[in-house]
This record gives sequence, structure tokens and C-alpha cells, in this order.
Amino acid sequence: MAVLGNAWRTLRSSFDPLRQRNFRIYLGGQAVSLVGTWLQVTAQGWLVWTLTQSEAALSIVAMLNALPILLFGPWAGVVAERLDRRMLLIGTQAASMILAFVLAFLVQSSSVQIWQVYLLSFLLGTVNALDLPTQQTFLGDLSGMGEVRKAVNLNAMILQISRMIGPALAGFVVVQLGIAPSFWLNGISFIAVIATLLAVRSNQVKSTRTEVKPLRDLWEALRYLRTQPRMIDLFVISILVVFLALSIVFSQLPAVAAKLLNGDAGTLGILQAASGAGALIGVLVVIPVLQALRRIGVALCLSLIWIGGWLLIFSTAHSLFLSSLALLLGSIGAPTVLATTLGLVQFMSPLEMRSRIMGLFTMIIFGLQTFAILIVGFIADNLGVATAIVINATLLIVGAALLLILRSDLRHWESNKPAAPVKEILEVVEAEEIPLPIEA
Repeated sequence: MAVLGNAWRTLRSSFDPLRQRNFRIYLGGQAVSLVGTWLQVTAQGWLVWTLTQSEAALSIVAMLNALPILLFGPWAGVVAERLDRRMLLIGTQAASMILAFVLAFLVQSSSVQIWQVYLLSFLLGTVNALDLPTQQTFLGDLSGMGEVRKAVNLNAMILQISRMIGPALAGFVVVQLGIAPSFWLNGISFIAVIATLLAVRSNQVKSTRTEVKPLRDLWEALRYLRTQPRMIDLFVISILVVFLALSIVFSQLPAVAAKLLNGDAGTLGILQAASGAGALIGVLVVIPVLQALRRIGVALCLSLIWIGGWLLIFSTAHSLFLSSLALLLGSIGAPTVLATTLGLVQFMSPLEMRSRIMGLFTMIIFGLQTFAILIVGFIADNLGVATAIVINATLLIVGAALLLILRSDLRHWESNKPAAPVKEILEVVEAEEIPLPIEA
């Protein structure tokens, strides 16, 4: 009974940030907007498949969406540290809304071509490169650093609920009304989050430096990161789940629906919804328990092995029920890993460097997804989508096992210590005489 009582208290305390009015308002707008986003993701995947019938084309679209994060992610963190993050987010949401309306018009007018989808994907990725680190840091501005890990988890929960509702809604809309209405609805959904951003007030800690030297600021963040081995471990764990698991979920589900299950847009919507349902279970149930464990490093590595095992089953399933079940169970692990690492990175980052660290995180984690998607698309095009999933799942299991074997400190790590002040850390790094880049 005591164990159940502790588990219930842990689960209940994970909702503490909702006591804050500003956070509640913002999360409500996010809920509406993210349903629209996943509605568009599903509809766009089916649009690309109907235009090309190519796994490689699916990968190219996803790659172009992720490439700007790799190119611009670190600089976005520097920008988010100096400017008003609330106003930045209003700008990125407005830009995303316009891009959704452009795609809706092209599809509605029957003039859409694959190169246009490629271009719009890259432009949306450019907007997301600024939006992602700004949004993640903004969660801490709203909730306060004492609640930032719980705030990140609640934001992840809303994301996973939208992943469950949006694709299912997209399957219905595409089958009954066509593809274009999905994009119109997504564009309209951005109005909700813009309205909430206008309504809330945040407590942003801006950089105290008056001089603007983005290259120096970025280099300073890299030097700080070198002194944090556990933070580097978190980056590696996140890279594994994004590179080997999410590259499948974000680019190849249309091919799975069409080739392995002989389905249509409705089948794709069910697969996407199953993935979202599993992710929601992970966020609601698994993350609060996992973050209360003492050996967080071991728990994260075991989560990777869990994902890899279910992906192996997913690759061999040829019925919609078994495929959906395997995807649901495997998807419990991916958001559990990402939300936990994301929260820990924010918790371990000094306030005056938090945006820069998050910019590096989004560049390394989501930017590398660019190459992962291209690779998995090439393998799927030449060897089949089932083979691509088997290869990724095997590498994920092996990578997690090697981390457990080779990183003994990670096995014994307990994540209960906040970041050391930047000044103290950089004084140690200065002794290594690593020069900062010179800017005019």
C-alpha cells in the first residue's frame, strides 16, 4: 500500500505546474495547435505518397523539415536568450500558419507538385529551428525552474494526446473530404496558440551581456558542455532514439500502411493514432515513475531496449491489429526517453546558458534526424521498409547495451543535482587554455 501511495503522490505531483494560470492558458493553446500540426503531418505524408509512391520521397520531405534545425539550431538558442521569447513564439506561430494556408491552397487548386511540398517543408523546418529551443525554454519561463521538468512532461503529454487525435482525425478528413481540408484546419489551429501567447505573461531571464557576439556565446556553451559527462550521455541517448526509432515513425508509416498492410489514409491514421496513444501512456504513467527512480541512466537505456524489441515485432506484423499494438507499446518508450532527457538537460543547465544549451540540444538531436531519415529512406527504397525497421531496431538494442556496459558512471548516476554556476565551470575550462573565437 505504501508503494501505491508513493506512486499516486508522484503521479499527482507531476501536474503541479497546472496550478499556475499562465501555464494553463499556454498549454490550452498548444493542445489545439498540436492537434492541427499532427493532422497536417499525416495528411502531408499521404499527399507525398499519392504523388510519388516512393519511400525515398517520404524521407526527403521529412529530411528537409529537419535540415534547418541542424543548420540553424545553435544560433536560434543564442537569439532566444537575448530577445523576448514570447514575441518570438508569436512570430513563429504566425509564419507556420501562413505556410499551412499556402499548402492548403496548392492542394485545393489541384496545382500542387512534389517540389512545392519539398520547398514548404524546408521553410517550415526553418521556422521550427527557431521555435523549438525558444518554446522549450519558454516552458521554464512560465513554470519556474523548480517545476521545469514537470512542465516539460506536461507539454510532452499534450504533444502525445495530439498525436493520438490528430492522425485519427486526418484519416477521417482525408477519406471523407480530401487532403486540402487538413491543411486549412491546421492553419486555423494556430490562431489558438497565438491568442494564448498574447494573453500570458512570463518571467524570462535574459542575458546580461550588452554586446552581441553569437559565435562567442555558442562556443562558450560548447565549452561548458564538455565539462558535463552526464549531459553528454543524455545527448547520446536522445540521438539513439531519434536516429533509430523516430526516423521510422516520422517518415515510413505511409509506406508501412500501403505496402505491408495494403491500406489507405485511414490505415495510416490508425497507425499514427496508435503511436500517439502509446506515447501518451508513456508520458502519463511511465515518465513520473521513471523520474522518481534513483538509477535514471539504467532506466533510460532499458527504455531504448524496450523500443527496439517492439520495433522488431512491428517489422514482421502484417495485420493492422498487431502492427498497431506493437507500435503502441514501442511508442511508450520514445517520448519517455526524450521528455526525460529534455527535462534533465534544462534542469542541469545554468539559467544564463539555458537557451544556448537547448539550441545545441535541438541541433544535435533533431538535426541529426536529417541524416537518419535519408538513410532509412534509402534502405527502405532498396531493401524494403520491413528490412529498414529491422536494421534500426537491432542497432538501437545494441547501442543501449553498449552504453550500459561501457559507461559505468551512467549506470550509477542519480539525477538530483542542479547545474553548477557557469562562472565556476568556465574557470576550470580556462585552465585548459582553449581560446574563444574572435569576432569583429
